[in-house]
Amino acid sequence: MWELVKAGGWPMVPLLLLGVLALAIVLERFWSLRRNEVLPPGLGQEVRNWAARGKLDPAHLQTLRANSPLGALLAAALEARNRPRDQIRERIEDTGRHLVHRMERFLNALGTIASAGPLLGLLGTVVGMIQMFLGILDHGVGDVNQLAGGIGKALVCTATGMIVAIPALMFHRFFKGRIHGYVVEMEQEASALLDTLDGRPGVMTPAPLRARLPPLRQRPDRCVSATTGPRMSRISTWCR
Repeated sequence: MWELVKAGGWPMVPLLLLGVLALAIVLERFWSLRRNEVLPPGLGQEVRNWAARGKLDPAHLQTLRANSPLGALLAAALEARNRPRDQIRERIEDTGRHLVHRMERFLNALGTIASAGPLLGLLGTVVGMIQMFLGILDHGVGDVNQLAGGIGKALVCTATGMIVAIPALMFHRFFKGRIHGYVVEMEQEASALLDTLDGRPGVMTPAPLRARLPPLRQRPDRCVSATTGPRMSRISTWCR
């Protein structure tokens, strides 16, 4: 293995460093994007109970904000609870953008590694081929087996670049999808909290339509009753 690394030349050094960096980012994102860390179970229901009971003092909000990304989103909604619903939604969206940026930390670097790995590998192969053909120009073809071995060694950089880039690209897509799923669930929890805030005590709710209608005007009309049917068993009444 070490002989292959030496055969790749100096481009193998940045490729190996990129591989180590990609591995560190993947491990860190796996740890930071755990479900219990982003969406603690039962937190949404607990916060809705706080809102229903009016237990919304600053100490609770500060603890909630430091709890998790979901807690920070719900705390932002509770801080603007006395504003109209549209303004609360704007606060939630602004906070959500910051939280998504925080959850996507290092993912741009992982995507850059996935893109730069094959290019660095190709660069190492091209450099190796150039050196080999310059040697042929100076000393002739010589042994064909040695020439084939030189080409194989030059291709080591390309293979290494692919080995670094393919896992980096796969994990980049994986973490993007996980974050998108978290965002959808956080939006659902925020909408449920907004519904709870709309129904909290002290909020005026619109009266039913029937209660807002004016009473019907009574007119002194004459009503005539008549009998219908062969047995005169049904009575219909109408007003003129």
